[in-house]
Amino acid sequence: MEQAIKDFVQLKRFAVVGVSRSKNKFGNTIHRELKERGYKVYGVNPALSEIGGDKCYSGLSELMGKVDGAILCVAPNSVEQILREAASLGIRHVWLQQGAENPGVLEFARGLNLSLVTGKCILMYAEPVDSFHAVHRFFVRLLGKL
Repeated sequence: MEQAIKDFVQLKRFAVVGVSRSKNKFGNTIHRELKERGYKVYGVNPALSEIGGDKCYSGLSELMGKVDGAILCVAPNSVEQILREAASLGIRHVWLQQGAENPGVLEFARGLNLSLVTGKCILMYAEPVDSFHAVHRFFVRLLGKL
């Protein structure tokens, strides 16, 4: 998985699937922080027209050719459908934020030929990493988990 993380954070254009009306949801935090770090970020939620002043997209298909990777902040029962859509659009790099995993997802993603990162927080790896997330990353490297 370390190579998948390195490959993912080299990308510069991301879809954040699962942004929300609630400013406190993690998808929104990821969208905002990656944007502040200089990445091109697109919010995806079929129920929203905008996120943080930016257009929000109803699905990955609207972003075909605009993104290199997708970050999923969704319920586990939605993941396989989104992975299928990503694979069909040629989006090969997918990051599942904690809480989006389900038991069969790794094998399912392998079957779609996707590079998948799970169990990690994108904000601990996408540069520049702030002090809060840098401390988390230090402990993960030291202890193997948070």
